[in-house]
Amino acid sequence: MAYVSLNRGRSNAINMGMLQELVDTVDILQKDDNVRGIIVHGHEGFFSSGLDLIELYDYNEQQMLDFWQNFTHFIRTFTAFDKPAIAAISGHSPAGGCILALCCDYRIMAAGEYIIGLNELAVGIIVPDSIFHLYSFWLGQRVAYHYLLEGRLLRPEEALACHLVDEVVEMQYLRGTAERQLKKYMHLESNTWRQSKRNLRKALVAQLSMNQDEVVAAILKQWWAPSTRSILNTIINNLRKG
Repeated sequence: MAYVSLNRGRSNAINMGMLQELVDTVDILQKDDNVRGIIVHGHEGFFSSGLDLIELYDYNEQQMLDFWQNFTHFIRTFTAFDKPAIAAISGHSPAGGCILALCCDYRIMAAGEYIIGLNELAVGIIVPDSIFHLYSFWLGQRVAYHYLLEGRLLRPEEALACHLVDEVVEMQYLRGTAERQLKKYMHLESNTWRQSKRNLRKALVAQLSMNQDEVVAAILKQWWAPSTRSILNTIINNLRKG
């Protein structure tokens, strides 16, 4: 098994550099025959806080276009990763952090005053249909629809109740629980397991593989809108004070 450690600053916020590392890492692990499964984890308190809004706010138009094209590519690539992938959610995991966890096969979250979910609307980011497909793959369309339009964030026990996560354990048991679950998958015949995962995710991967240019254009148009910039300014000021 291999461990993918998220370790960028206090909150593991995703910028272009971290995103590219994730893309490269998934590609390497997919091709490495010695790796039969992976565990993705952050550090105590944060799995990932999502996109690094402070850095992204200052990106120019080309940088933002590159970022979103890479982000949608990463979601598609990680969803198509056909080896077992466990998310050990070691703390807060809103927005992009939640999306990263959703690409995995099994999610274990640490108990505590943490949040997880997709709150893009509250930030002023348009929710692409690809994210709806990924969310509803686990929650069902009705629940995903309402949660996305509410920008709802959940505590660990709430996330467990709606099947956003599969287990909630105390922090000290998080890694061991993740390893046990991964070993359950790895104990089964590898080719059979991987082909079955490809079959079960075939429709989802096809949806995520559809051309995203129109969706990304709409996201970027709203990103530069004065109303969104105002929301981002408020959020960033609060983050800097914190």
